[in-house]
Amino acid sequence: MKHFIVEINYLVPLERIQEFVPPHRAYLQLGYDAGLLLCSGPKVPATGGFMLARAESLAALQAFFAQDPFHTEKLASFAFSEFNPVKRQGWAEAWFAEPPAA
Repeated sequence: MKHFIVEINYLVPLERIQEFVPPHRAYLQLGYDAGLLLCSGPKVPATGGFMLARAESLAALQAFFAQDPFHTEKLASFAFSEFNPVKRQGWAEAWFAEPPAA
């Protein structure tokens, strides 16, 4: 399993982003349900967001986010940085060790 930090950068004014926050969060829930996402949230100040994600490959993760409303509506850009999580809190061990749901 590969692990990633996903960075979202808004391309449009925040007022336009706010219209799509509910469908974006509903879409992210699919990623949580599938075990792809551990956490997500907006940057401070609100210029985008960050997520901690995992997937079999970068291509698989990019395919998931290609359907995110922020992407389909051309509201934000997505950057993916793979990293090797060698240390972590014990309570998160299962997420890092278990494969995501199918």
